[in-house]
Amino acid sequence: MSKESGGSGSQAGPPVVTRPEAIRNVVVVGAAGSGKTTLVERLLVAAGVINRAGSTEDGTTVCDFEEVEHRQRRSVALALAPLVHRGVKINLLDTPGYVDFVGEVRAGLRAADCALFVVAANEGVDEPTRALWRECADVGMPRVVVVTKLDHARADVDGVVAQAQGAFGERVLPVHLHEGGRLVGLITDDHGHDAQRAALIEGIIEESEDETLMERYVGGEQIDTGLLLRDLEVAVARGSLHPVVPVDSTSGVGAVELLDLVVAAFPSPLEHPMPKVWTPTGGPGPAITCDPSGPLVAEVVKTTTDPYLGRVSLVRVFSGTVLPDATVHVSGHRSAWAGSDDAASSHPDHDEDERIGSLSVPLGRSQRPAPSVVAGDLCAVGRLSRAETTDTLASVDMPLVLEPWQVPDPQLPVAIQVRTKSDEDKLGSGLQRLAAEDPTLRVEHDEETHQVVLWTMGEAHADVLLDRLASRYGVEVDEVEVQVALRETFVGPATGHGRHVKQSGGHGQYAVCSIEVEPLPQGAGFEFVDRVVGGAVPRQFIPSVEKGVRSQMLRGVDHGCPVVDIRVTLTDGKAHSVDSSDMAFQAAGGLALRDAATRAGTCLLEPVDEVEVLVSDALVGTIMGDLSARRGKVLGSEPARAPGAVVIRAHVPQLELRRYAAELRSLAHGSASFTRTFAGYERVPEQVSASLPLR
Repeated sequence: MSKESGGSGSQAGPPVVTRPEAIRNVVVVGAAGSGKTTLVERLLVAAGVINRAGSTEDGTTVCDFEEVEHRQRRSVALALAPLVHRGVKINLLDTPGYVDFVGEVRAGLRAADCALFVVAANEGVDEPTRALWRECADVGMPRVVVVTKLDHARADVDGVVAQAQGAFGERVLPVHLHEGGRLVGLITDDHGHDAQRAALIEGIIEESEDETLMERYVGGEQIDTGLLLRDLEVAVARGSLHPVVPVDSTSGVGAVELLDLVVAAFPSPLEHPMPKVWTPTGGPGPAITCDPSGPLVAEVVKTTTDPYLGRVSLVRVFSGTVLPDATVHVSGHRSAWAGSDDAASSHPDHDEDERIGSLSVPLGRSQRPAPSVVAGDLCAVGRLSRAETTDTLASVDMPLVLEPWQVPDPQLPVAIQVRTKSDEDKLGSGLQRLAAEDPTLRVEHDEETHQVVLWTMGEAHADVLLDRLASRYGVEVDEVEVQVALRETFVGPATGHGRHVKQSGGHGQYAVCSIEVEPLPQGAGFEFVDRVVGGAVPRQFIPSVEKGVRSQMLRGVDHGCPVVDIRVTLTDGKAHSVDSSDMAFQAAGGLALRDAATRAGTCLLEPVDEVEVLVSDALVGTIMGDLSARRGKVLGSEPARAPGAVVIRAHVPQLELRRYAAELRSLAHGSASFTRTFAGYERVPEQVSASLPLR
C-alpha cells in the first residue's frame, strides 16, 4: 500500500498524507447511547485498521476511554480515530453524547469539515441533537444521518427516518433500501419503493446545476444513475441534501457504503472556510488558505495530560506544515472574545515560543509517530507545556491568533475544599491543569466567601473533574454548599456616636465623632459628606473618619456582610491636641457606624440575576411556574430563533440558582438551557434571611 492508498486490509502504521485533498475530517455526533463509538469501531474494522475484537494487530484497544469513562460507562472526551479508505485519509472525531460535555462536541465541530449525525433506530432524535443540527446548518457544514442499532428489538428504521425528516427538514433523504438486516441497493436504482425513489431523485434534481434534468425527468426520461449519484455528491458537499445511511454495527452492513459516501461526497479541507485570523495585538491578520507551504497556523482542539508524556495537544492544522522538534509560537487570547473577567482569570492570555516534541497520530491509547502533518490534517503534539485548548500555534516569525470557537458558559457552581492541609498546594496546580484542558471549566477563588468554586456544565461534568483531580493529581476534595455573597444596608436613617479614648502611659488615643446615616437607592453606592463646623474635627482627621467608616462597611455591622448604598454625614466630633491620631479617628468612625446600625436596624440584600431560559413551547408554563417558585419575577417571553422554542426572561435570586443547571435539565428532560447575568441586589425576605448561615 502506498502512503496515500487505502481500502480494506490491515493498516500497520499511521496513514501519512501530503495533499489536503486526500483528507476528510468527520465529526461523529449524536445522543448518548446512540451508538457513536460502536459505529466508529465498525468503520475502523471495515477499513482494516482493527480486528473485530476492537484491537489493532499489536493488541492496542481503540476506544480512547479514560478510567472514569469505564466506571461511568459513557464517553466524556473527544477521541480521534484515523483510517484510510480508497486512498483517502478519514479522521473520525468521536464526540460525547451527554450534554455536559458539549465543549468536547464544539471542539470536534471546529476540527471537522463535515458531520455524521448518529440516530439510534430504537430511540430517535433528542433536543440537543436538533440544536447541533441547527448549529451545523448555520455554517453550512455538510451532514449525513446514520441510523444505528438496526438489530434492536424496538428498532423502527422507517419511523426514525420520518422523525429525522421532521426534526432536520425535508432534505433528509434515504439513499439505501434496507430489508432483512441488509442493504439491497440504492433507492435510485429499481430496488427502491416508488415513493422513496421519487423523493430522492426529485431532491437530487432540485439541487442539480443542470436545469434541464427536472424537465427531462417530469417528461418521463430515465435519468442515468451515475449522473444522479454525481449530483447527489455535489448536493451533499454543499450541505443542501443530507443522505440517510443505515449501518448495522454488529454485522457491518452499511459500513463500507458509508465510507464510500464520505470519500465521494464530503468535502476536503481545501473547501473548508478558514477561521478568522488576528495578530496577538488584536489587529487583522493575513488571509490564510489550506496550503501546506503557507504560514503555519494550527489550533489546539483538545488537551490531555499523560503521566509519562506530559501535556499532549490534539491539533488541527489549518495552514502550513508541522514538523517534529520545531519551535512554534503559542498564543492564547481567549479574553479578547470571552467578554468576561471570570473566563480570563481561569485562562489568562499568554504568548511564548515553545519547542514541540514528537508528532503522532493517536489510535486508542497509543501514539503512532508521524514525520510531518500538513494543512487540513490532525495530529497529537507533545511537550507543549503552556498550550491550552483553543490556543493557536504559529510560526515564530509570524505570530497569529485564530478566533476561538464559541465555548458554552458553565452554569453549575460546585464549591470544594481539600480534605487535608497538605493538599492545598497541589489543589491550585491541579485546577490550573484541568482548566488548561477544558475551556468549559471556570475556576473561581471567591474573595468574599473564601471558597474555591468550580463552574461546570452539569453534575456529570463536575463528577469527571473531581475524579480527574483525585486520580491524576492526587488531590482528594469534598463538595460543600456554595455560599452566596450577601450585602446589608440600613433600613432607615439614624445617628451614631463613636468614642475611642484610651490612656495607657505616654501618648494615648483620643477621637470622638458623630454621624448621620441615610439609606440610598439600590446601586447608589456610598457617599461621605463633611458638615463639621468650628473645627470640632481637625481637617487632617476627616479623611480618617471616612476611612474608618469604609473599613467597617466591608466588615459589616450586623450580619458580617459588606454594607452598601448609604450616605454618611460627619456632623460633629472632638479631638485632643496630643492624643488624637489617624488611627484613633478611623476607630471612632467605625464605632459610629455600628452605633447607628443599632438604632436604625439593617436588612440583608441578595444578588439577583437576569435569567434567560430557552425552552420549547410545550414547557413554557412549567418553567414559568418553577421560576416563580424560586422567588423569581418573570419579566416576559418571546419567540426564539429556533422553531417551536421560546425565551423566558426573569429576575431570580442567586440563592435559588445554585442547582438550577441540574434541576432545569431534569425538569425539561434535557431540552432547555439558560444563561444569566448579574442584575443587582434585592432585599431578602425575613423568612428566608432567618434560615441563612451567616459569617
